[in-house]
Amino acid sequence: MREALALAREAARAGETPVGAVVVDDQGRIVGRGRNRTEERDATCHAETEAIRDASAKRGWRLTGCCLVVTMEPCPMCAGAALNARLDAVYYGARDPRAGACGGVFNLFMEPLDRHVRVYGGVLEEECRALLGEFFRQKRGEK
Repeated sequence: MREALALAREAARAGETPVGAVVVDDQGRIVGRGRNRTEERDATCHAETEAIRDASAKRGWRLTGCCLVVTMEPCPMCAGAALNARLDAVYYGARDPRAGACGGVFNLFMEPLDRHVRVYGGVLEEECRALLGEFFRQKRGEK
């Protein structure tokens, strides 16, 4: 999660919502990194999809044996990407009560699908939430 937080800070410096993500293999090695790039690229460039793309470029699209670590609860698109990438687990920091798909609004991983991803929330939650809060306080102050 510390590496994901560093990527989230990098996103904030670039004017992006500060979310960072890493894909970690079953040996504990980071095999994919990503940060939000929606302003820079397009709406699909969330930290999670960037990290999954990075890991897939190195390992192939099936990321069985890997987990996703992200600073904010994944949205429906990113939760779906985790399912489709065959990730074993998702670990997230701050809950997203507006668009979270791991329990914040609903839990995609509880649906009767043919794949299962374990979900663990609240990892370094206070630090993740503080980073997001500070970013949006600054944004509101600019207006």
